[in-house]
Amino acid sequence: MSLKINKLLQKKKKNILELWMKNQLADEGLREDLISNEELRSQSEELIDALVSNLGEDNFENVDSDLWSPVIEILGGIAITRARQGFTPRETGNFVFSLKEALLEILQQETKDDAAALFAQSLRISRVMDSLSVVTFETFIKGREEVILRQTDEITEISTPVIRVWDGILALPIIGTLDSARTQVVMESLLQEIVETGSSIAILDISGVPAVDSLVAQHLIKTVSATRLMGAECIISGIRPEIAQTVVHLGIDLSTIITKASLASALAYAFKAMRLEVKKIPAGQR
Repeated sequence: MSLKINKLLQKKKKNILELWMKNQLADEGLREDLISNEELRSQSEELIDALVSNLGEDNFENVDSDLWSPVIEILGGIAITRARQGFTPRETGNFVFSLKEALLEILQQETKDDAAALFAQSLRISRVMDSLSVVTFETFIKGREEVILRQTDEITEISTPVIRVWDGILALPIIGTLDSARTQVVMESLLQEIVETGSSIAILDISGVPAVDSLVAQHLIKTVSATRLMGAECIISGIRPEIAQTVVHLGIDLSTIITKASLASALAYAFKAMRLEVKKIPAGQR
């Protein structure tokens, strides 16, 4: 065959870029709120330059070749960035698919009088671009998983804040389901805060926990035990009637743990234990 793909890329580099940009800008799903036209063009130019600079006729279809590494690295960086920016998989995939369309269109213009060459080279380009699409999707998924894991960690930290309500008194309101992983976070946060503040009383408020079963109760008991080992007393507040009934039906023994119906009751108990008295001053004496 007289036509060489790498020669075509070098010869028609500018035409391919302009046609590719035209395809991308014409896409109704283009996210101009997430990426500017200037940044989109910069990414496109970078990828075209890598294709032209590193690929030869012999290694064009071998995506596993080391010479493809710069191209794969650029695509991976773009996919990761778009995953973090909030692009959808389809929007990210269109970046590669629109390049494929541009390459095939330029190829058709160059081989319009040679049907056999057009067919053969179209297959080569399609196989390569499909492989690059798979790489892009795989990298995008990894980037999205990283985002989800980071957000999960942030939500966990936000949902388990340790509050210093008074000198020597900490409160940790728990909202949502308490599982083994979250119990570990709760214990680590609480114990660390006990060490840093020197607090002697910690209040675990479970009024935001939807249900208490034997597993949740065991997690609470472990947290209380760990707190006591640090030299602090632990109070569990937010024991609603339905939770109390569940604990009784399950035969869970919480007799060794101080429990209160509300956070206010737990705080009043903590004040009493620390020999503190809070009084309401009449308005005339302020």
